Amino acid sequence: MKIVKKILLVLVLALVLLQFYRPDKNNAETRNITAFIEDTKPTKEVSAILEKYCYDCHSNKTTYPWYAEVAPVSLWVNHHVEEGKEHFDVSNWSAYKVKKRDHKLDELIEEVEEGKMPLDSYTWLHGSMSEEEKETLINWAKGVRANYKL
Repeated sequence: MKIVKKILLVLVLALVLLQFYRPDKNNAETRNITAFIEDTKPTKEVSAILEKYCYDCHSNKTTYPWYAEVAPVSLWVNHHVEEGKEHFDVSNWSAYKVKKRDHKLDELIEEVEEGKMPLDSYTWLHGSMSEEEKETLINWAKGVRANYKL
């Protein structure tokens, strides 16, 4: 029993100490999505979907929930945001060549169709995308891709 208490004490101490480590946040002053909006021309409906499900992890500004201030959740959220921006970053859209933009939208379509995006860990707390929202987003992305082929 003493060993269990010692292990618990060490774990609690480690958790307390971990609260003092803060990863860098994805906190630009404004969400820089102008190039993305001008290039892809999302409708109001698509813009709302992107705002609700995509921009927090796929742009230069994240709105963090309260629980993202508590380690180890803060580390986990930070990792998701960094990984999200690595794969699809609307704030960096102007740096992408047309071929890369087309590929990024193709990946978006594939990930949404396969139910990989938004992540399950995101939807547990924020809700899932409806089938109608998925269809709207996919059709919009396909339309943008068709314009790149012209």
